[in-house]
Amino acid sequence: MIRCEGLTKFYGNHQAIADVSLNVAEGEIVGFLGPNAAGKTTTMRILTSFIPPSGGSATVAGHDVVDDSLESRRAIGYLPETSALYRDMRVREFLRYCAGLRGMGGVETRERIDYVLGICGLTERADSIIGTLSLGYRQRVGLAQALLHNPPVLILDEPTVGLDPNQIIEVRNLIKNLADNHTVMLSTHILPEAQMTCQRVIIINHGRIIAEDTPEALTAQIRKSETVSVTVAKDESNVRGMLLDMPEVVGVRSLGGGTYHVDTAVGSDKRAEIAELLVGRGLGLLELRPLEMTLEDVFRQLTTEEEGVE
Repeated sequence: MIRCEGLTKFYGNHQAIADVSLNVAEGEIVGFLGPNAAGKTTTMRILTSFIPPSGGSATVAGHDVVDDSLESRRAIGYLPETSALYRDMRVREFLRYCAGLRGMGGVETRERIDYVLGICGLTERADSIIGTLSLGYRQRVGLAQALLHNPPVLILDEPTVGLDPNQIIEVRNLIKNLADNHTVMLSTHILPEAQMTCQRVIIINHGRIIAEDTPEALTAQIRKSETVSVTVAKDESNVRGMLLDMPEVVGVRSLGGGTYHVDTAVGSDKRAEIAELLVGRGLGLLELRPLEMTLEDVFRQLTTEEEGVE
């Protein structure tokens, strides 16, 4: 549904993105991640025909974003990071106005407005003036207008910005449900959200794609060891040495307070042996749990390595 080949964009002498190539299949929810100024917003603006590329090509639902931009835009529901809302209009009035801009009318308009008001949790706010709404509710209005014309592709730039934790969960579940009828590409700085929402992530840094896979696969590629957190009641000076002497233990870090992070070879599970050792020595085992590598860990490692290369 979304395809980019060798996208490049210059602003004067500054190259914002370089040779960006990516594919998003029908029905996928893909997270587009990167640090500030990495090229996320530039790429999204090209995909939505806000700006043209300096080189390369991109298509949305089979339509070229430059040569067939009208049709490609019809196929997209776009939520920018800062929603372009008319703050003096009422919610329903604004949605009716957006429907008119998109050539919708009659019964279709009324049905779609009622639908997006309901799915975005705005039914009770339908007659409220947009300028009186909280940031979270204004974000919902922006999402409602993106869904209004039932587009096959949704491009969402920071869809949960300004939302409280309960609203974030609601939007996360909404996005997951939208995959039944829409292809979703979203950017976010909240990496746990991407891990819980997206089937696949694409990471961009310094204008180039540096990683692309499922969160689980990226974690497996980056992880160099298994890590277990251990806490003992009696933090004796020889605890670290005892742990290091165990087979397949490749590193031990003391965090203080009797807590240690024990690194073992990838694929090994030494929890039973660690517990037996510490209990046998009478150290008072208080906690023993595996530490999972998160998407945030992967993101930080990849982007930090890229910084080092630069």
